[in-house]
Amino acid sequence: MKKNKEEQNTIKNIVFDFGDIFVDLDKPASMRLILEKQPDFILTEEIIKINNDYEKGLITTEAFTNSYQKLIPNIDSNTLQEIWNAIILKIPPHRLDFIEDLSSKKKYRLLLLSNTNELHIQQVIKNNSLENYNRFKKCFDKFYLSHEINLRKPNRNIFEFVLNDNNIIAEETLFIDDTLEHIETAKQLGFHTWNLIPGKEDITELLKKEFPFPQ
Repeated sequence: MKKNKEEQNTIKNIVFDFGDIFVDLDKPASMRLILEKQPDFILTEEIIKINNDYEKGLITTEAFTNSYQKLIPNIDSNTLQEIWNAIILKIPPHRLDFIEDLSSKKKYRLLLLSNTNELHIQQVIKNNSLENYNRFKKCFDKFYLSHEINLRKPNRNIFEFVLNDNNIIAEETLFIDDTLEHIETAKQLGFHTWNLIPGKEDITELLKKEFPFPQ
């Protein structure tokens, strides 16, 4: 039986970003540390492509660090990895408690969709402990990391992949991300969206927002 428009607009699925939604980030950290060692460093199109390819799992960690070393030969591999991981901080306990509580209610299908990479995930585990990372991960019905599925936001195909893989529709799905470019793609596909502003809003405020949550 075909759903009416009101039923279609009721949120049944929530897709969360990871960085600055759950895990705190220091986004300028890596660039700040590189400039301390090489003041003339410029983020070129070539470097952006290396970063994006690594996020999509198209190159290995070794190939990634080797590519950087060719561009910044005075920084060794271990230091490069430390600089790259400086962006990653911790998952505050109140956010872990929040997602565990939301998951326990089994009211929504919960999905995580993150642009990330092997080194950053290793750092998340190091900073938060494997136990807490596993506690966090088990809250989600599906846990999508860009380097594992070879897709990345804001490309349309990653959102279509999530919809198809879960047999869900955008009109019944809320997408939460701190990056406006990602939000815009989701909007075009019909998702409900929340462009969360880190430092001004917190994911724990989710159910206080005026979205069409089921009564």
